[in-house]
Amino acid sequence: MKLSNEWQDYECIDAGGGEKLERFQNIILRRPDPQAIWKVEDYHTWESIDGFYHRSSEGGGHWEFKKRIPEFWTISYKHLTFKVSPTNFKHTGIFPEQATNWDFIMNKIEESGREIKVLNLFAYTGAASMAAASRHAKVVQVDASRGMSDWAKENMRLSHLENEEIHFIVDDCVKFVSREIRRGNKYDAIVMDPPSYGRGPNKEVWKFEKNIYYLIDLCMQILSDKPLFFLINSYTTGISSIVLENILKTTILKRYPKGKVSAGEVGLPITRDNMILPCGIYGRWEE
Repeated sequence: MKLSNEWQDYECIDAGGGEKLERFQNIILRRPDPQAIWKVEDYHTWESIDGFYHRSSEGGGHWEFKKRIPEFWTISYKHLTFKVSPTNFKHTGIFPEQATNWDFIMNKIEESGREIKVLNLFAYTGAASMAAASRHAKVVQVDASRGMSDWAKENMRLSHLENEEIHFIVDDCVKFVSREIRRGNKYDAIVMDPPSYGRGPNKEVWKFEKNIYYLIDLCMQILSDKPLFFLINSYTTGISSIVLENILKTTILKRYPKGKVSAGEVGLPITRDNMILPCGIYGRWEE
């Protein structure tokens, strides 16, 4: 498992009972987490919270705030700064467990010693894009949501990356890659964080199990002659990291056999009991 254990501004304080207790800078939030199914031994720590997301039995939910908090605030990871804001869907605009992947991206680009062009698909609020741009990669980030793209632009400004080459595209990822094939554009690295289910800006339907192999196979046609890495992250329930490993072995590794494939889980250390909260899976091909 790859742990995101170098945070200063974020902490998973405790987890259990289907929830997690988190500190974002100096604000403490309590949110549902389907992985944390073990029992909480002592809820005393959970009493001093600023916000509590209540899930509805009919789907969705709402935030209850114990005190007035800012509409948004910022947290930093190393040299990167991101906007945080509780949303109606329980998310905060950042997935702290992804820091291990940001480190991977930054280290690979820095160690390459060459100009790298990165494509970030399903880019959300652009944290992986900022990680790549902070190492002077040229970045194209694609997400179907204009709101998320605007949020990513805010993260660019917060991280002082305005002078780096970052292109923000609002589009369906599969259609964008298909057009890049026709245009003959190539990338040295591809990052993707595909949802379990989603819709594009023109109601295009995405379903992970149905579409992931097709998309990765399409991406083979826009890789440069000397790719640096290919990184997939997933939160889709029931999909093993071995599935991502097998897909990468039957696509990119077959075409670039000198690289290596790895896969596994990403997680966060839990402060209270020195345990680990599993938070998704990853698959990597790297030069």
